[in-house]
Amino acid sequence: MVQTLKGKIVSNKMLRTVVVEVSSLKKHPVYGKYFTISKRYKAHTDEKIDEGKIVLIEPTKPVSKDKKWKVTKVL
Repeated sequence: MVQTLKGKIVSNKMLRTVVVEVSSLKKHPVYGKYFTISKRYKAHTDEKIDEGKIVLIEPTKPVSKDKKWKVTKVL
């Protein structure tokens, strides 16, 4: 089973690389309040994608030191 993540592109200034921010809601164990957790992933892409677009990314073999994800679909 392949783990896919859905996130928003926050940077596209690198060559064939985009930075995707994935956000999720988490519930505090004691107080019960929900808060947002976000993490950024560098993903490989061959096409030029604008900032603000929502994309799906999936893991792949390492392309470089930081890039271990690839963009599969632009939503």
